[in-house]
Amino acid sequence: MPLRSGLSFTDSLNSDQRRQFYERHRSIAILMILIVFLSPFAGLSVTGLFGAVLGVLFSVAGYYLMPYAWLKLGG
Repeated sequence: MPLRSGLSFTDSLNSDQRRQFYERHRSIAILMILIVFLSPFAGLSVTGLFGAVLGVLFSVAGYYLMPYAWLKLGG
């Protein structure tokens, strides 16, 4: 199933669409892996436990929203 350019927000949350996006954009996938794993540690070192929790929340949100944002920004 090809990734559509007119992807709606709810369609972007579909696991198949997200998988296809990250398979086509390997460099973004590697960047998101680094962000997902390093954000909690960065938050922990800056503000403690609250920062670690925020780092986890932001990294998970970024992982889910990156395909939608990338396609809407014309990437």
